[in-house]
Amino acid sequence: MQQKAEGLLLLNKKSGFTSFDSLGIVKKTFATGKAGHTGTLDKFAAGLLLVLVGRAVKLNFLFENCSKEYFGTILFGRETDTLDPEGAVVAEGPVPSRQEVEAALDAFRGEILQSPPAYSALHINGRRAHELAREGKAPEMKKRPATIYELELVSWTPPEAVIRTKVSAGTYIRSLARDIAISAGSRAHLSALKRSSVGPFRAEDAVSDEEGLADALRPLEPKLFGELSVPCFFLDEKPAEDFKHGRPVEKFMGEALHELPSTNGSCAAVFFKGSSQAGSAQTRLLGVLLHKNGKWSYGHVFADN
Repeated sequence: MQQKAEGLLLLNKKSGFTSFDSLGIVKKTFATGKAGHTGTLDKFAAGLLLVLVGRAVKLNFLFENCSKEYFGTILFGRETDTLDPEGAVVAEGPVPSRQEVEAALDAFRGEILQSPPAYSALHINGRRAHELAREGKAPEMKKRPATIYELELVSWTPPEAVIRTKVSAGTYIRSLARDIAISAGSRAHLSALKRSSVGPFRAEDAVSDEEGLADALRPLEPKLFGELSVPCFFLDEKPAEDFKHGRPVEKFMGEALHELPSTNGSCAAVFFKGSSQAGSAQTRLLGVLLHKNGKWSYGHVFADN
């Protein structure tokens, strides 16, 4: 029986396609209904979209806190309701000088509070904010914490500035552009945006050609978990069976558990390492352990392994 496709795909999303459109292409390529991205990109934006295929969708939580790097083009002079090129102009302001822009950037490095765009996928009382906005309502966008690890002005060609920024998960670059402009005494929106990295994964390693998707799927191997700084266990046949049947992990993993980080939310990947019936060596992902409430417990188990 042919093994179903599963793994991580580094996809270079094109501007003009929604993240949902890109998922449709992936599902068609791998003939599966199981595919999900680890963080959406706006339709006008381009760049790295991490897509999990098959059983790998269960591992989305491993990517939730990954930092992200972007290159954004801020068009000064006009703010739109969507804070991107597709919206209607709602405010105007003078184009600032380069010095004013660079001075404004100083206030946005480090930990900040930002109001998400009204046109976003955030839930407000059970509804998407963008749904309320399109109905002419004004959703209350409460400020949320974000961390701007790096922020620099890459180029200045009035009225446009290109910035490079590395940010925490959940940061809105459209909001950042709006707030930078206001701080510089202007108004603005993002005219272009490219995501260049997510955690350790970079856009230059992503596949752009639809024809190359099948060969670009990265398997759920120890190397992948290593890139995410997730420790790996390797079990032989007997403890692997114990793992698959959900027996207490302390009984068959013993002292090895104490070598792992013990902070709440820590995780570890568990692999079977042995030989197949044909005698060849093999390594298969059995599942993931999570550290919760002071002890290690089962997170996700791939039962058919």
